[in-house]
Amino acid sequence: MKAIYFLVALLALAFSFASAYDPSPLQDFCVAINDTKNGVFVNGKFCKDPKLANANDFFFSGLNKPGNTSNPVGSKVTAVTVEQILGLNTLGISLARIDFAPKGLNPPHTHPRGTEILVVEEGTLYVGFVTSNPENRLFTKVLNKGDVFVFPIGLIHFQLNVGYGNAVAFAGLSSQNPGVITIANAVFGSNPPISPEVLTKAFQVDKKIIDYLQKQFWSDNN
Repeated sequence: MKAIYFLVALLALAFSFASAYDPSPLQDFCVAINDTKNGVFVNGKFCKDPKLANANDFFFSGLNKPGNTSNPVGSKVTAVTVEQILGLNTLGISLARIDFAPKGLNPPHTHPRGTEILVVEEGTLYVGFVTSNPENRLFTKVLNKGDVFVFPIGLIHFQLNVGYGNAVAFAGLSSQNPGVITIANAVFGSNPPISPEVLTKAFQVDKKIIDYLQKQFWSDNN
């Protein structure tokens, strides 16, 4: 009987790991549709009849165009997820172009549903990520054109342009919709705001500092 309980527990654990990432497709493709009138989402998206799919369902144009970096952080992320290419639905992959003005920053953020692999197309970037508690170990590297760096799923990471000109990087992510949580925006720019009592104790600072930070305009570069 104990062996049966152990087997059930093991299967439950295996299923929990399997369901933590995009599921494997059960057909060649499942082009998403957004215009359904009734029903519930199927893993985020309904599927178009495969017979009605066409080449445009798997196509996106525009990553040759620089993003607008005229914002407080000096960077722009142009994402290509299932929202931009409906044919990415169930394929477990997406892409992004990141443009940086001189000294531009892609602020500390996480992707809760995907690992990121970044390749520098132009310029010089200082990049890094921080491991989880309790170590909170920082891994950093200066990347030049052609260099590649990996940011593990869910970990806080960043990229800073340390060159003298503009910089461009492309990132592949292991999810059709990896999501993004920009740390400063989430903590100090949430709607409604997080209680100052929580934040003053969490950051061990005076309430005036928290009030100041919550009144700032937290720029979104996505």
